Amino acid sequence: MIRTRLWALASSATTLLLVGCTVGPNYHRPDAATAPAWKENSIPPPNPPNGTWKQAEPSDGTLRGQWWDLYGDPQLSALEAKVAVSNQTLRAAMEQYFQAREQVRVARSQYYPTLAAGPSIGRTRESNNQPNTVKGISDYQFNTFSIAGQAQWEPDLWGQVRRTVEQTRANAQASAALLASVELSVRAELAVDYFQLRGLDSQKELLDNTVKSYEDYLQLTQIRFKGGVATESDVAQAQTQLETTRAQDIDVGVARAQYEHAIATLVGTPASVFSLPAMSLGQQIPPIPVGVPSQLLERRPDIAAAERQADAANAQIGVAIAAYYPNISLTGTGGFESGNPGTWIQGPSEMWSLGASAVELLFDAGRRHAITQEARDAYEQQVANYRQTVLAAFQDVEDNLAAIRILDQESAQENLAVAAAERSLAISTNRYKGGVTTYLEVLTAQTAQLSDQRTQADIATRQFVASVQLIRALGGGWDTTQIPKL
Repeated sequence: MIRTRLWALASSATTLLLVGCTVGPNYHRPDAATAPAWKENSIPPPNPPNGTWKQAEPSDGTLRGQWWDLYGDPQLSALEAKVAVSNQTLRAAMEQYFQAREQVRVARSQYYPTLAAGPSIGRTRESNNQPNTVKGISDYQFNTFSIAGQAQWEPDLWGQVRRTVEQTRANAQASAALLASVELSVRAELAVDYFQLRGLDSQKELLDNTVKSYEDYLQLTQIRFKGGVATESDVAQAQTQLETTRAQDIDVGVARAQYEHAIATLVGTPASVFSLPAMSLGQQIPPIPVGVPSQLLERRPDIAAAERQADAANAQIGVAIAAYYPNISLTGTGGFESGNPGTWIQGPSEMWSLGASAVELLFDAGRRHAITQEARDAYEQQVANYRQTVLAAFQDVEDNLAAIRILDQESAQENLAVAAAERSLAISTNRYKGGVTTYLEVLTAQTAQLSDQRTQADIATRQFVASVQLIRALGGGWDTTQIPKL
């Protein structure tokens, strides 16, 4: 009967040691403000057939795959393929995630006891003057041969290790989300730089054609001057217009070179050995599915990282609370010890010891309370950061939806302005050839046409950039299912 009760008591104690309890609050994802629909997405575009955005449909609510392939530009796709293997910023973020992942393994190792073993050989000479020296025995020396193993374990009774594992896991998942955020930013920056460069190529092509046209106008004024039907002032004005446009044509090369160098850095290639052939911005902007606002919480890696950081901060509260409870430690040692190598590994040389200790901190002048409160404050800070990240994400999407919508309207209006400027220049040129007006009217029409054409090209570039920024704001096809479970 007594033996049965002792066995039951021992079983209960063992169960307590193995299971214990987990102190501290359990984590629940913080609430964050969302919207039922996109504000800017409810306004129809001015040109629905060729619009760059559209209402979300159930089968078309999110981006899929490699988003840069939407543009159908082989050169852009080839550059994006180099980012994953060559970009050093992305490589650094990846190594940071690997470090965080290993921290999870470090934390999990605390679930298990530590084991150590090894032999020891020593020779000792006792002092003749020590209090317990046996009279008549001097110069007492002896050998010690031992081989022993030691085990030590602190059972996770209060969940401190479990909370630590929870914290490191959440930190590693946040690091993985930040890695995805860095990759998205790098790829978006590459696409933006690429379209900016192609926009400058379009500007260069426009200015090249304009220079050729102005050369013809200069030749026309020179012929008319030689024929006595034009003034020397007309020739000077045509010459000034031509040289000014040539200077603008050359100036485009400065910004283009800088974008080309930026692209080289993003793909991990020295700028000195990298070049892109000129190619104007010609392809159409693809439609971009925006989905519904509630999906944004699952699609933005920076939001996911902020949410995981809140989880890690919540787990730290449990770690702090566990310090209020006693530390339980179990130790055991076993092996063989002898003064003679011949009897080293024998039954009589066996030795062992078992022990347990419990230590409770009784007074710390409020240190544990302060640490616990600090952990709670850190959690509230992370919750606020998470909610602010969500708000910023919604602003980011709405900003780019508004930019695309307004740029569509501006582009349509600018197309009308270009057509009017071309018509005005044609009329002024005919009037000048007929001797009805001076060259100043032609010069004014030329200036207006070139200005409108450059604005038209600039708007086209801004539309491509805004589309890339919208894709980035929507998460680029990423979602929280890609976060490793660890």
